[in-house]
Amino acid sequence: MGIKIPIYRPSLDGNEKLYVNECLDSSWISSRGEFIARFEKEFRNFIGIEHATSVSNGTVALHLALVTLGIGYGDEVIVPSFTYIASVSSIAHTGATPVFVDSLEGSWQMDPADVRKKITPKTKAIMAVHLYGHPCEMDELVKIAKEKNIFFVEDCAEAFGSLYNGKHVGTFGDLATFSFYGNKTITTGEGGMVVTNDETLYDRAYHLKMHGLAKYREYWHDVLGFNYRMTNICAAIGLAQIENANDKIKKKRMLAEAYNKAFKNLPVKYHREQGNVFHSYWMYSILVDSPQTREELRDYLKKAGIETRPTFFPVHTMPMFSQRYQKLPIAEYLGWHGINLPSWPDLTDEDIQYITDTIAKFF
Repeated sequence: MGIKIPIYRPSLDGNEKLYVNECLDSSWISSRGEFIARFEKEFRNFIGIEHATSVSNGTVALHLALVTLGIGYGDEVIVPSFTYIASVSSIAHTGATPVFVDSLEGSWQMDPADVRKKITPKTKAIMAVHLYGHPCEMDELVKIAKEKNIFFVEDCAEAFGSLYNGKHVGTFGDLATFSFYGNKTITTGEGGMVVTNDETLYDRAYHLKMHGLAKYREYWHDVLGFNYRMTNICAAIGLAQIENANDKIKKKRMLAEAYNKAFKNLPVKYHREQGNVFHSYWMYSILVDSPQTREELRDYLKKAGIETRPTFFPVHTMPMFSQRYQKLPIAEYLGWHGINLPSWPDLTDEDIQYITDTIAKFF
């Protein structure tokens, strides 16, 4: 049976076609055009940040943030193991060493106590990843970074619209990054953003993403930079998406509430809000009692036409990072027991009922 309810489907019900056609009609389809600045402005306004520069995807956003901070060979960056590989590969691509920390059982986010244990004289930065839309413990992590005089980077790829103590994630760190891949809460197809309240860091990031082009001399490059620019077409889609962002987030929250209610009496644990946070529920995730149950449930749902994904496998267990053996028990538990369910904002009530009824029948 072919999949009839995918894990994710982008919502493109706004001005996306109108704005893209404006790009085509004007012939401004590459990395210049009015939609770049318009999207960056609306993004800044939405999360409440001083500076934002768009890039071609979320992974290069992370790499650009780290390079902007001067992170490279000989440095260490603390990062959760329970995350998508891009958080870690971006560190490795600078030449720095990722240092893995465990997760908190309740929120699934990086454990500040383990962060403290892993800091060494080589630690240059902490990278907080707001996994699946739930904010990290920002008060404690920011406190640690300030005490130790190290940089603080936020990976907000999965957490656009999430709040910690009423403040948008992405506004706490020296630099923060977002992803607009096709399955993100707002999408540009491929794309990302680097944001900061520090004008000097913004200037450095912009300079580096533009091939290191000198500001006052045409075709003169004074640093070795990158081509990490977003296209005007992608920015046009992003502008249309952010116009409807609050509605998309509201629908995701309503979906999570429906799932929570349906699973209340089932033998599953679901990803709950911990503390004074606003969880944007990029992905709705559950935990089951064993890895075997996970695979059996996923197979059962697949046969019923419902696509799922496993939660992320802990990166410290992957071949390129497992030479130094370590145990991170919470990250490993979350990685072996978790399932992401269909989480797109336009799921119908009938779809939700079908998914929850099918899961109930399995148990």
